[in-house]
Amino acid sequence: MIGDSPEADAPAAKTPAAKTRTAGSSQAGVPEAASPETGAPEAATEKPSPSRRREERTLYAAAFTNGPNELFDFVLPLWAGAALGLTATEVGILMAVEMALSVIARPIAGVLADLFERRYVAATGAFLYAAAAAGYALAQNAASAYAAAAVGGVGGALLWVAVRAIISERLAEDSAVFPRLLASQETGSWVAFVAGMVLTGGIGFDGVFWACAGACLLAAVLLLSSPRGQKALGPGPGPAAAVAGLGAVGRRLRPMLLAVVVTMAAEAAISLLLLMHLQREFDLEVVEVAYVFLPGAIVMSVAAERLHTYVVRFGRTRILMYASCASAAFAAGLAWAPHPAVIAVLWILSGLAWAAVIPIQQAVIAEASGDHAGRGMGVYESANLLGALVGALAAGMLYDGADWTVACLGAAVLILAGAVIVPRAVRSLGVADVPPPPPEPRRDASGAQAASEKAVAGKAVPAKDEPSENCPPKNGPPKDEPSKDGSPEDEPSKDGSPEDEPPKSRQQILRELALHAAAYALAQVVLLLLGLSWLHDLVAGDTADVLLHGGGQESGFARVPEDGGKIWTFVLAGHALWAGAKCLALSLRGEVHAGRSKG
Repeated sequence: MIGDSPEADAPAAKTPAAKTRTAGSSQAGVPEAASPETGAPEAATEKPSPSRRREERTLYAAAFTNGPNELFDFVLPLWAGAALGLTATEVGILMAVEMALSVIARPIAGVLADLFERRYVAATGAFLYAAAAAGYALAQNAASAYAAAAVGGVGGALLWVAVRAIISERLAEDSAVFPRLLASQETGSWVAFVAGMVLTGGIGFDGVFWACAGACLLAAVLLLSSPRGQKALGPGPGPAAAVAGLGAVGRRLRPMLLAVVVTMAAEAAISLLLLMHLQREFDLEVVEVAYVFLPGAIVMSVAAERLHTYVVRFGRTRILMYASCASAAFAAGLAWAPHPAVIAVLWILSGLAWAAVIPIQQAVIAEASGDHAGRGMGVYESANLLGALVGALAAGMLYDGADWTVACLGAAVLILAGAVIVPRAVRSLGVADVPPPPPEPRRDASGAQAASEKAVAGKAVPAKDEPSENCPPKNGPPKDEPSKDGSPEDEPSKDGSPEDEPPKSRQQILRELALHAAAYALAQVVLLLLGLSWLHDLVAGDTADVLLHGGGQESGFARVPEDGGKIWTFVLAGHALWAGAKCLALSLRGEVHAGRSKG
């Protein structure tokens, strides 16, 4: 997820500057690409650019803050009722205060992100998030909880608008920046979610809030320590001109904003319908509901960057249509889902759809906003929240006034309408349908070192994939030209990785899986000896009951290692599935290359 700098992403032999250096080396016998002091190639020691380091630290900050953000949405209603004794109406007011201030503050945050250094705006939001978490931990009554919610709403607006504006700064040179942002956010979300659910029984709600405050402070430090933006901001326009610019950006993005409100309303409605259905029809507790949603969150964190390769191949509008159809199929399938396990599988389908849709929406907004990416992200975030609010209200009315099947099918129809609305909105903005592919990974430093050593020796040996003009290859066309069958021999593979830098071998993948399984087995033996093995409870007890309700430990710190073993079991299962898929992909790729070579 965190790669190398864009300047070092493409292989050095394929850039014009590198070709000039190679030609010069052939004539003079001394490579200009080597360092004069050490003889080592510059590419092997080149550090990521400041803009790349700025993106990396922002991604880490997004992971550390999105975990508390998602955890608050889930924990706050439970905490408000259990710890403060608030009524259902007061809990609704608590959530509404945060959402209302967040909707109002997001356009203002967009203006600030365009006028001032964005890392300062984002860090201010992270500090306010930490203050809100501390406020929840110290709250003793409804008034203090409302104050903390207000601070959190403003902090979230400043943080997320500025973070997305920072990420958009490298969109022109790397189209995969927003998929990486989503992957970071969702990774932080499900990790914090699992940790919060496991630790709540031992450290209580207050302990969870203090841990969230610490994570937000760490995110603020990461943002403040990131390099300064390269764009010179200057004094800029006054507040009146800035607000006028916000209106112009809003009018420019109006088709996309309307599409975002519609699709977000439908998705929020189906999410809330599912939550109420799991609680009322299947009688699941809070932690059990969380485990139903967990696989979809993990899939979103893993699949976002992979799905971007299909966006590059097939185009944004086509992927948006496919994703809308997949999400609509999920919503319709809920009407007849017989068991929470089936719902969890369907939620994975929804996660895949959102992993494709969200980065496309954000990239389109950033491109259409131009130099006003902060303002664009501000109105986009407000549209998202407005759609979520409408969807929540609609879900409540549908669940109370209509049949469950009718509610699911109605939401599915609205989501399916997004297959027409959203692609048309993208076309109306005039942005490119097919984004450029992200930069290729940097060539292995050892290969560059070997080539440099040969050149230093005076042999003037050309790079492996770049024959020199004086020494053309004896057999076949040059590797940077198409072969007889019309396909370049060093053409990047379909998954975006170049042929001269293949992924891990099958043996490496299986070796890593074996080491993981060995560590897991050792930990399970220790837990079994201590009587804390969830796997033993799963085999010896009622399998369905243990899966949904946990093992034999009822509460206290004894639940922490048992729940940890449970989580590790799912992680190992996911690792095994991933390893199997990678091995299968390598086998299929080998067959394709073998058939191509025979042809």
